[in-house]
This record gives sequence, C-alpha cells and structure tokens, in this order.
Amino acid sequence: MTPTLKQQSIIKASLFVAALLPFLRLVLAVFTDHLGANPLEFITRNTGDWTLYFLCITLAVTPLRRLTGWSWMVKLRRMLGLYGFFYASLHFLTFLWFDHFFDVAEMLKDVVKRPFILVGFTAFILLMPLALTSTNKMIKRVGAKRWQQLHKLIYLIASLGVLHYFWMKAGKHDFSQPVLFGSIVAILLLLRLFWAIQKRQHEQRLSVG
Repeated sequence: MTPTLKQQSIIKASLFVAALLPFLRLVLAVFTDHLGANPLEFITRNTGDWTLYFLCITLAVTPLRRLTGWSWMVKLRRMLGLYGFFYASLHFLTFLWFDHFFDVAEMLKDVVKRPFILVGFTAFILLMPLALTSTNKMIKRVGAKRWQQLHKLIYLIASLGVLHYFWMKAGKHDFSQPVLFGSIVAILLLLRLFWAIQKRQHEQRLSVG
C-alpha cells in the first residue's frame, strides 16, 4: 500500500531525525568525555562507518523500489545521499583537523604517502560533485541524462570507500566489517547490472519485432 502524501512527509521527517542521531550521539560523547581511550580513533571510525552505512542505504533505495513497487521511496534517496556526504565530510574534517591541524600541504603529502588515505580521499572528492548537483535547480542545469550518468559514480565511490576501509583494517587483521560492506555493495551493483542487461535485451526484442 502506498502511503499518503502526509504519511510520506512524516516518514521523511522521521528518517531525517533518525539519520542525525549518530552525529548528536557523537557530539554528546565529546562533551561528556565518552570517546574512550583514543578519541581520534573513535571519531574517525564512527564517522567513517556512518558514511558507508548511508552510501549503502542510498544504493539500496532503487532495488527496494523495484522489488516492492514503492515508487515513493525515490523521494528519500537524495536526503540519504546527502547524509552520506555529511558524514564523509565529518570523517575528512577529523583527518584534516586532528591529524594535520588544517595544514593542507602536510595533509596532501600524507594522502600521497599512504595509499589507503589516497583511496578514501579520492572517494570524498568524487562525492563532492554528487552533493553539489543534488538540487532540482542543478539537475535542470546539468540535464537529466548527464545528471544520471554523473550520479552513477556512487557505485565507484562506495567501492573505493570499502577498499579504504579494508586497507585500513588490514593492519589489525579485522576484515569482518569491510567484507560485509563489500558484499552489500557487490550485491547492489550486480542487481543493477542484471536489470540493465534485462532492459537491453527487452529493447533488442522490441526492435527486432
């Protein structure tokens, strides 16, 4: 059953608040001194995890819409994607602020020197144009077709994010979460490829017929 417009607004508002809770929890932990023995690691891990959560959730919207027929879910995708960018920005800010005290030159040296940071930094840079073109005005300016092509970068970004996480965990030999994230992204990408092949085959049959 499709929710009414009022119900959809309530769902969207509730999701907006729920998506903000991890950030509020982090702020509370900062002010109550509950960041653990290594505050920098806690903040870095927390913001990085939630970036990947929201990237995966955003990617899952279209498959869920197709499998359930709930077309209204598309209205949630932009907000979820922007939350992914929000937590990615916090993750990057943590790196720039606490690791390098806003010394951009030193930060860039570190990016080049450490491959796993380079991969994460590349993902963040690629995510920026997606966030900047998320408004209706920008969609019209870019053009719907080019906008769709641009936003397909989300799969590359999510894959780079998983690789960044996997590489970071390699030193600790803890691969459970990176494998989980990687599996989710792989399944979502395979579903998209499957549907794209189905669509092409259908179009070919129509053209022959």
